[in-house]
Amino acid sequence: MRDFTLAVYRQLLDALKGAGYRFQTFEQFLQTPADRAIMLRHDVDDRKLHSLEFARIQKEKGIVGTYFFRMVPESFDESVIRAIHDMGHEIGYHYEDMDFARGNPQEAIRYFEKHLARLRKLVPVSTICMHGSPRSRYDNKDVWQQYNYRDYGILGEPYFDLDFKKVYYLTDTGRRWNGSAVSVRDKVENHFNLEFRTTLAIIQCIREGHFPDQAMFNFHPQRWTDNSKLWLTDKYQQHAKNAVKYWLVKLR
Repeated sequence: MRDFTLAVYRQLLDALKGAGYRFQTFEQFLQTPADRAIMLRHDVDDRKLHSLEFARIQKEKGIVGTYFFRMVPESFDESVIRAIHDMGHEIGYHYEDMDFARGNPQEAIRYFEKHLARLRKLVPVSTICMHGSPRSRYDNKDVWQQYNYRDYGILGEPYFDLDFKKVYYLTDTGRRWNGSAVSVRDKVENHFNLEFRTTLAIIQCIREGHFPDQAMFNFHPQRWTDNSKLWLTDKYQQHAKNAVKYWLVKLR
């Protein structure tokens, strides 16, 4: 079975539900973390309608997730943002303001203020998450070396406010679940004796009862599709991107 399809995604959600996990948004987990909790995080980097489909699938299954939107046309869409929020999902800001400001923190915080206000005109926003910007030399998290996001009514940012010794983190960066070697910034230290390449391997682990009690999945919905042509195109494009990112990681 091909990985990174909506059919496989549904199987993953069903396995998690069947194992008795409670699905929480990032905001909910920060406030009242469940003992057995799954956070479904979605970085809406591109193909925003794919994220809308993810949200619909979750709605059908009575599941909530968190969607982080960028301020670029490939991601930001008022109707999509409102529709996902109206389904009961959390909306957050996927910030890349140090990149926009070319590393100037004073300019970056002005971008952040403007962009956060624009998003909050549409829906409530209480969480943020950096965009990795793999081709940029700037780390978007660096703006918080001089400023404090809590001054803007923000409850949390995953890379600062989750204890990854307790919360298992998985990301599909690189179109694989063990892609730290080809991830420039979307990675954390793995404190669990677990590593997966495929979604089916994760599903098997869940069904066998070996999956951790608390976890955050990071999905990039643009790469998940049942369309065979698009699936193949993304597969080979990602293969080329991974080769470039591998050397970026080595050089940095």
